[in-house]
Amino acid sequence: MIIVVTGTDTDVGKTVVTAALAVLAGESVVVVKPAQTGVLPGEPGDLAEVGRLSGATVLHEGVRLPEPLAPTTAARRAGIVLPSVEECAASIDDLARTYETVLVEGAGGLLVGLDAEGNNLADLAEHLTSPFQFVVVARAGLGTLNHAGLTVEALRSRGLPVEGLVIGSWPAEPDLAERCNLEDLPATTGVPVIARIPAGVGGWSREEFRAAVPGWFE
Repeated sequence: MIIVVTGTDTDVGKTVVTAALAVLAGESVVVVKPAQTGVLPGEPGDLAEVGRLSGATVLHEGVRLPEPLAPTTAARRAGIVLPSVEECAASIDDLARTYETVLVEGAGGLLVGLDAEGNNLADLAEHLTSPFQFVVVARAGLGTLNHAGLTVEALRSRGLPVEGLVIGSWPAEPDLAERCNLEDLPATTGVPVIARIPAGVGGWSREEFRAAVPGWFE
């Protein structure tokens, strides 16, 4: 199974959620990041964080771009030609023939461009031949109902399957809006909230993180 992790925006917790899903997946898992921006050669990127937290060791990074911009913009400015989403999808399908679970972490939100033609993560998924599901990472606070609803609607308009929502950073003491959003997100989007990731767990040790992951998922 391929699980495609997207977000309602940037910095919503996709990397920590990907690490948590890698823990749940067990030993036969590979994690793919088609495009990593804002990271210089030799610097640890999102996949390094996934590996540190989860213990996953098979990590495939695609193109690495230095400026913290959308991949299409960062590649244009760097003079780098991005691989097409068709090529990315074929590589992911190849991995799915070897590993039980392939986790694909997107860049930014769903419709952020991933190749020179401006195709995005939804376009990439449409080229997959192996079974897949999307997991949408959302914020807890104000604005999340609209952002999550729009993201799920965009996926459904293309006939792309959505497993559920994950709140990427759930506060220890949620305020009124956050508590209400937790109740309202399933009604707004039509998909369940399958997990809440506590705020700050990205700073935990691997042992702490791995031990806690099962308790975060419904």
